[in-house]
Amino acid sequence: MNPHRPGNLNPVCNVIRYKLLARVRPVLRGFCGAALGLVALARAADIPAERLERGRALYERHCLPCHQGNGEGVSGAFPPLAKSDFLAADLDRAIRAVCEGLSGKITVNGRDYNGLMPPVVLEDRAIANILTYVLNAWGNPGGDVDASTVSRVRATTKFPTYEKQALASEYPPLPPAPAGFTLREVIRLPQKGVRLASDGIGRTLYILAETGDVWLLDVASGAIRQILRADDYLEKRPGDLGGPLFVLALALDRDGRLYLGANQQNAATFPAQSIVTIYRTTKIIDGAPAAPRPWFQVSYDGRPSYIHAVEHMAFGPDGFLYVGNGARTDGGFSDREAKFAGGGETPITACLWRLDPRAEKPLPEIYARGIRNAYGFCWNDRGEMFATENGPDAHAPEELNLIVRGAHYGFPYRYADWTTKAYDRTPEPPPAMTFTLPIPNLGPDGGFDAKNGKPLYTFDPHSSPAGIVWLGDDFPAGWRGTLLLTRFGNFINAPGAPDAGFDVLRATLSRDAAGNYQAHIHQILAALGRPIDLHLAPRGRVFILEYSRGTKNGQPFTAPGRILELAVAHR
Repeated sequence: MNPHRPGNLNPVCNVIRYKLLARVRPVLRGFCGAALGLVALARAADIPAERLERGRALYERHCLPCHQGNGEGVSGAFPPLAKSDFLAADLDRAIRAVCEGLSGKITVNGRDYNGLMPPVVLEDRAIANILTYVLNAWGNPGGDVDASTVSRVRATTKFPTYEKQALASEYPPLPPAPAGFTLREVIRLPQKGVRLASDGIGRTLYILAETGDVWLLDVASGAIRQILRADDYLEKRPGDLGGPLFVLALALDRDGRLYLGANQQNAATFPAQSIVTIYRTTKIIDGAPAAPRPWFQVSYDGRPSYIHAVEHMAFGPDGFLYVGNGARTDGGFSDREAKFAGGGETPITACLWRLDPRAEKPLPEIYARGIRNAYGFCWNDRGEMFATENGPDAHAPEELNLIVRGAHYGFPYRYADWTTKAYDRTPEPPPAMTFTLPIPNLGPDGGFDAKNGKPLYTFDPHSSPAGIVWLGDDFPAGWRGTLLLTRFGNFINAPGAPDAGFDVLRATLSRDAAGNYQAHIHQILAALGRPIDLHLAPRGRVFILEYSRGTKNGQPFTAPGRILELAVAHR
């Protein structure tokens, strides 16, 4: 949510995101030729501002994770839309790519790309608004795409109507539950969810949507209502702000207050800044937390392509709020990019913070470092903390770590158990710095090398491990004392990247001869719709949040997912 993948969505990943609001350039009205699908050009000033705004909002929600907020894409992975010769040469082709998806080699602005773009599951008018926004942004030639043009092009694709495309994005069938458990669908969501929270009783669930809206679900009846609207609490700042507040973290404290972790980029400053804000509710209205206000805020030099920022928060056994603030780079690179600063990581990125909820103006303690993107963490009955971590674009294993206060987990100098550099420009570690290895995976699943019998540290590259819970006494023998975790699945379809994830894994921990943890990993649920979070409930229940509906790489993940309940079958 990678991706988003969730670590880079991110979602999903990462991942579950980076927008720069570009100025719209006026262009003389005219007509494109047949190669442009006879789309009428218009001055940007002649296009209603509200239509461009709708297009911008839709772009941020459906296109930004790959093509970025400034339209520059991600080097080597996702092609640019800014000043795109591919877009300008054949608009019909661009419309077809949005409606049908695109795979295979293409050349954009003189550079080759060979990836996969899933179709965008939206109605004709919505796609027309996105393309109109893109045509009038980032130095593109301008243009006004209408719904009839999209409809004409869509009719030539394998999804000739929106209805047929939506049908192809139906919810996947439920996989069989593990022996001794049941699996049921609780609710189909109105928006794509990224996080779950509750008071621990299990009667109600708080659901954070990727937009920043929050919903309250009565689990027994399936009744759902919206309790927070993003527009009512997210700070609006004047000027050329880089873009949306990606709200990806959610937690509930002992006093019934919700905490929401939001990430924004301000491109009006030089260099551009990433702004992290944690909002906390201040009232109870109609029985639900309400009136969020900024409780903690910090900013640091931003980056256009890799801004993981705050993607998970949770309260530890000590009552403190633990916050994962991810890396601002893919691999610690220090080069400048346009108006974005170089310099690699900052003292408060790629680490875990600890904040005191009793403080009105908390100061973050840096609890652990060298963590590229902790997309989920939890504690066992001994108070030990475990975290999932999303790896880089290089094909390094994703990690499961035992988090120890003051330890360093390698990023950006080391990945998994690698002793070689992931990139030529990977920085050298400071002298005498020691790193803590991830927990090794002894198989049989999750990326274990069965052919050679060698442990992997820890999961398949790009599988995007996300939400994680520890199972206690409510669960039967063989499950009690184990960890469950979701894997969002590939976000980057780079050459050499395996298609992995879309599942729930169980990690059974033991100690090796030196007393260090090792894990046997078993896949317990597979072919899920990009599962992004887990939430534990009493009586042996685990709620699984599916971000969308695609169950393998390349399938659309623009339609909202659902919540499933995995429960011990009480006899």
